Amino acid sequence: MRLAVVSDIHGNLLALEAVLADMARQSIDHCVNLGDLLSGGLQPRQTAELLMDASMKTVAGNHERQILTLGLEQMGASDRLAVQEITPAQREWLASLPSTLVVTDGVLACHGSPDDDLTYLLETVEPVGVRQATDSEVRQRLGPHTGWSLVLCGHTHLPRATRLPEGSLVVNPGSVGWPAFDDDKPYPHVMEAGTPHARYAVVDDVSGRWEVEFRSVVYDWESAALVAEDKDRQDLARALRTGRV
Repeated sequence: MRLAVVSDIHGNLLALEAVLADMARQSIDHCVNLGDLLSGGLQPRQTAELLMDASMKTVAGNHERQILTLGLEQMGASDRLAVQEITPAQREWLASLPSTLVVTDGVLACHGSPDDDLTYLLETVEPVGVRQATDSEVRQRLGPHTGWSLVLCGHTHLPRATRLPEGSLVVNPGSVGWPAFDDDKPYPHVMEAGTPHARYAVVDDVSGRWEVEFRSVVYDWESAALVAEDKDRQDLARALRTGRV
């Protein structure tokens, strides 16, 4: 089986269109979408229209949860824009998405980690910065979900894969639409892909076990950055142009 895995689109319609075009050339059996679909400074309504028409196995991310559960006064700018622009039918679609999903036998999809959409699965944040998580940290965060042959996660926006000693492959495809961000929890840190490309991954089991190919797609990020600037999101525009905060 051959799976395309996307995550963290964040309303970047131009990046999503480019990824879908690249994906169409990859002989994909199924596409898996790991959430954080619409919230950003770009085009949430149009992105929702495209995603609702696409045939993707989709889980909700932390931004979907926030859109559905927080009041406007509690939201950041990205979620507020999404709430203000999406239609009632699109909101209903978001509410239908599960937090985890069994994609096929032995394959589990989630956003952050299986039990928490805000937990980084493959990265660890320390006071001095971000590092790759150790195998023992990944196992601890997986908890009772360590028996899956393939775990798909997003949230950090960084392409990464780890194969645990027992054979499980954990894959983060990176972000389709937002290549760099900063956060202050649990400590101030940045996540930077380092280039403006749209990212996704292709995984297949043709070898007898799951293997991953990370794909990096050129798209019109300057036009996306101009959309962000038009919506007074200079921080996002900078990240879209450079892949850095």
